[in-house]
Amino acid sequence: MTRILVLGGTTEASKLARVLAEAEIDAVFSYAGRTAQPVQQPLPVRVGGFGGTAGLVEYLAEDGISHVVDATHPFAAQMSRNVVEACAQAGVPLCAFERPPWQAGPEDAWLQVANIEAAVAALPDAPARVFLAIGKQNLAAFAAKPQHHYLLRLVDAPEADLPLPDCSVEIARGPFDEAGDLALMQHYGITHVVSKNAGGRGASAKLAAARSLGLPVVMIDRPRVPPRTTYGDLAEVMGWLFHTPAQPSSRA
Repeated sequence: MTRILVLGGTTEASKLARVLAEAEIDAVFSYAGRTAQPVQQPLPVRVGGFGGTAGLVEYLAEDGISHVVDATHPFAAQMSRNVVEACAQAGVPLCAFERPPWQAGPEDAWLQVANIEAAVAALPDAPARVFLAIGKQNLAAFAAKPQHHYLLRLVDAPEADLPLPDCSVEIARGPFDEAGDLALMQHYGITHVVSKNAGGRGASAKLAAARSLGLPVVMIDRPRVPPRTTYGDLAEVMGWLFHTPAQPSSRA
């Protein structure tokens, strides 16, 4: 019996959900719960964590999961590590559906750094106007350089005071386009861009806009996760799902 767990939150996860639903394949879609109004899905949805590796192992058994597709954000590294370990313990086949990382072109002015702390260090000491395009999870680290004005683009309005003393907030959900991001950066007088290397088209407009304006981009590399089968194409994921033997269901 096939029952698929899709770990979602990305455009790739939503594409997979639509295909599975249209094919009437038994599957459940899981959100981490970090967004107040996540994208609606055509599959049954669960929201929230699993309780670490042990909790995920238990869930896989109780819900009769035969395959797992990790289509979480490339920077959801802890979740991906837990999934690799849990699937190995439970004997459940796992693949990742992951967009390829962005690559700098000859006209890009990128400084590639390993992590958030290195991105903070890479910003200048003189006051600058920084488009901090990294979501809301790692903002506090940039309080170490309070001399900058930070532009934040968030999916949800902040529910508490932000940790940055001088910032502007734009509430918006992608995908974005180059013209819009160009206008946004010009409006705020942006001089630097900080981005996680998420890959994909939906968030690449800021890089094209930065290129057009000749702005430097501090690009944060993806965190490392354990080795796993990884695909960047929906057809490859579907082929893997239906050519990989399902594990016997333990659900009552």
